[in-house]
Amino acid sequence: MAAGLIEGGIVGSLIAELQTFVIDVAVKNIYFKSELESLKETLQSIEPNFRDIEKYNKVLDRAEKTEAFIDLLNKGKKLVQRCSTIGSWNVVNKYRYSDKLNEYNADLGRFCQVKVQLEQLGDIKEILVKVNRVNDVLDHAMGGSFVGGFGEDRELMDRVFGLDLPLVELKEMVLLKDSSVVLLSAPGGCGKTTLAKLLCRDPKIQGIYKKNIFFVTVSKMASITIIVQNQFQTKSGKGQYEKEDEALMQLKCFLEKKRNRFNIEGFKILVTSRSVLPSINRFTYRLNPLNEQDAMSLFDHSAFPADSKSSYVPYPEIVKKIVENCNGFPLALIVVGQSLCGRPEVTWKITLDKWSKGQSILDSSSDLLDKLQTSVDALDEIKDKPDLKNCYLDLGSFPEDQRIPAIALHDMWVELYNLDEEDMYTYEYLEELAMRNLVNLVPTSIGASNLHDYCNGQYVTQHDLLRELAIYLSNQEPIELRKRVILEITDNKLPKWWVEKGQEPINARLLSISTDEAFSLSLDSIQVPKVEVLILNSRTKNYSLPLFVQEPGQLKVLIIANYGGCPAELNNFSEVDYLSNLKRIRFEHVSISSLSTSLVKLSKLQKMSLIMCEIGKAFENCINMFPDLVEIEIAYCADLVGFPVELCNIGRLKKLSITECNELSALPEALGALTSLEVLRLHSCTKLERLPESIGNLHKLKSLDISDCVSLSKMPVRMGELCDLRTLCMSGCWGLSELPHSIEDLHQPLKVICDDQNANLWRLLDYPPAKLELLVVEEAKNLNWLHRSL
Repeated sequence: MAAGLIEGGIVGSLIAELQTFVIDVAVKNIYFKSELESLKETLQSIEPNFRDIEKYNKVLDRAEKTEAFIDLLNKGKKLVQRCSTIGSWNVVNKYRYSDKLNEYNADLGRFCQVKVQLEQLGDIKEILVKVNRVNDVLDHAMGGSFVGGFGEDRELMDRVFGLDLPLVELKEMVLLKDSSVVLLSAPGGCGKTTLAKLLCRDPKIQGIYKKNIFFVTVSKMASITIIVQNQFQTKSGKGQYEKEDEALMQLKCFLEKKRNRFNIEGFKILVTSRSVLPSINRFTYRLNPLNEQDAMSLFDHSAFPADSKSSYVPYPEIVKKIVENCNGFPLALIVVGQSLCGRPEVTWKITLDKWSKGQSILDSSSDLLDKLQTSVDALDEIKDKPDLKNCYLDLGSFPEDQRIPAIALHDMWVELYNLDEEDMYTYEYLEELAMRNLVNLVPTSIGASNLHDYCNGQYVTQHDLLRELAIYLSNQEPIELRKRVILEITDNKLPKWWVEKGQEPINARLLSISTDEAFSLSLDSIQVPKVEVLILNSRTKNYSLPLFVQEPGQLKVLIIANYGGCPAELNNFSEVDYLSNLKRIRFEHVSISSLSTSLVKLSKLQKMSLIMCEIGKAFENCINMFPDLVEIEIAYCADLVGFPVELCNIGRLKKLSITECNELSALPEALGALTSLEVLRLHSCTKLERLPESIGNLHKLKSLDISDCVSLSKMPVRMGELCDLRTLCMSGCWGLSELPHSIEDLHQPLKVICDDQNANLWRLLDYPPAKLELLVVEEAKNLNWLHRSL
C-alpha cells in the first residue's frame, strides 16, 4: 500500500498542499510569521527527497512509516488551518499555537532526517576499523571478568515499540569514527537497556563488531567508578575515582594502550546512564518516552497478549486514559498492562478511579517506583549541592504539563535554601537536574541577550511521571512532618487529612494549592505557622487568598499563577495580614488593581514580578508601599501604556525589567530619579519610541537592553553620561538611524550585542576599538515562551 501511495504521488501532493497552506497563512496572519517561515524551509528541504521514502521504509522494514508520514502531513494541515483563525486579541492561544508550530516543525524535521542518516550508515561502515579480537585481549589483560557476553541475551522482548528511529540514530552515533565512547541516557524505565540490546543484535553492528561491543551501566548500586576501580585494583593496584567521567576516561586510556599492544584496529564503549556525563556530551544520545501511538501498542502487547485466553477487551476510552497516565514510560506501560491483563472490567475502572482520586500510578508497582527513585536518591550524594534533592521535589508544586519559569524557582530557592542572589547558582542546580534527565531546560530568546541573567528566558519542563514521583516522595511522611505540602483540589473536594487535622498545625516550609474552575471553598481554617513559600495555582476569574491561621512574618515568597482564560481578580489582598513581611511576589495572569486600595504595607518586599497581568491603576497610591524594593519585573502586560511615575520614587531599585509590553510607548522623565538602577531591560517593547533624556542620571547603570524595540528612532543625547555602562543589547532596533556622538565619551570597556544593521552605526563612531567588544548576532526571534497549555 505504501509503495502505491508513493507511485501515485500522494506524498508529494500533500507536501505541496501543506506548503501552499503555510505560505497563505503566513501572509494573512503575521503573528505566526517566523514559525511558518521555518516550517516552509523544512518542507522545501524535504520535497526533493520524498520519492526516496520507499527506500527508507525497506531499510527499516516498516512500510507503515509512509502512512505515518502522510498522517504527519495531514496533522500539519489541520494545525496551520487552526492558526489562520487566531487573531491578535487571543494572546494565550497565540503563544500556545506558536508552541505547537515549533514542535510540529521539529517532529517533521526529525522524521525526515532518518532517511539521510540511513544513507550515511552505508558510507560510514567503509571508513570504520573493525574489532575482532577485543574479547581475547581483555580476557588476557583483565582476566575476562570485566564484561560478559552481551549480544546473545535471550531475555530481550519478542516485540518492542517506538525504538526504530532511536535505533537508527544511536547506530549512527556508535559508527562515527571519532566516537569511541557513546552514552545512552534517559530516566529509569525508558528502555535504555532494551535499546542497547537491540543495537548489539543489529546485523550491521554484528557485521562490523561481531560480539565485541562493551556495555557499561552507570547506576547507584554498580556505578562505573566502582566497576573500573575494581578492575584496576585487581590488575594494577590502582584506581581511585571521584567521578564517573574520570573512571570512563581512564578505561578509555587503558583500552587505547591495549589496542596498540595487541595490534587491535579499534574499539567502542557503549554506556547507559540515567545521567549525562559532560566529558562525552558530544556523543550522548537521549532516549525520550514513547509517543502516543507506540505507547498504546506496547500497552496492548502487555495487557492483551496474543496467547491470552481472555476475550474481554475493556472500553477503548478506559484503555486510552490508563495509557495516558503511564506518560510514555515503557516500564510503566508494561507493569500496568500486565497487572490488568485478563482482569474484569470493574478492575480496570477501579484502577482508573483510584488514579483520578489522587492515588499514584507508582503504587501499582514497587519495581517501577524503585527504578525511578534510584535517580532521585542519587542526588543526596552530590556534596556541593546539598539541597538538590529538595529542589527536585519542589518541582511538584507546579501544575502538570506547565512550563515553570526558572526565575520563579530562583526566587523560591534563595529563601528556602539560602542560594546566592546571583541566579547562576540556581541555573547550575537546574543544569545538574537536566544532566540527570529529571527535568528539561527550555531556553527562549527573550532573556538570551542579557548575559548576566542566567534564568531569565529559561523554562523548566518535567515529564508527568517524574513530577508524580516528586509528589509521591514528598508525601511519604505524616502530613504534620512534611517539608512541603502539595494540595490539588478538584470539584471542591478537600483531602481527608484536611478535615481530620482541623486546627492542628502543619509545619511545612512550602505550601502549594492548585484549584480548578469550580473552586469556591474557604481555606481559612488550616494552621501553617512555618510556611515560607506559598504557591497558589488557580483557574477561576475571582480568587480569594486563604486567610491562614499563622503568625505574621514567616511567609517570604508568594506566587499566584492563574491558568484560566481571563486574568484573576484578587478579592481580598488588602485583608491578608500575613503578607506584611513578604520578600518576593510573583503574579501571573492576575488583575492587580486591588493593590491601589491595599492597607498592607509591604515594607520588606524586595522583588515584584508581574507576568501577563492587568495593571490598571494599581500603583496610584503606592508611594510608600514598597520602600525596600530592589527589583521589578513586568512582562506581557498588555495594558501598560506608560511606566507608573509613582514607582520612580523607589530609591533602592536596582533592576527594572519591562519586556514584551507592546503598548508601552514612552518612559517618564522621572525615571532619572532611580539613581541606584544597575540593570534596565526593555526587551521587545515594540511601540516604545524614545528613552527619556534623564537616563543620563543613571550613573550606576551597568546593563541596558533595548533589543527588538523596533519603534525606537533615536537614543538619548545624554547616553555618554552612563559612566558605568558595561553591556548594551540592541539587536532588532530597526528604527535607529544613528547613535548620539556623546557615546564617544564613554571610556570604560563596553560590550555591544547587536545585529548587522546596528553594528554599522557603531563602526561610524570614534569609539576606542580596544574598549569596544562588538558581538553581532543573527535574528533569532522565538515566541516559544509561554508555559501554559490551556
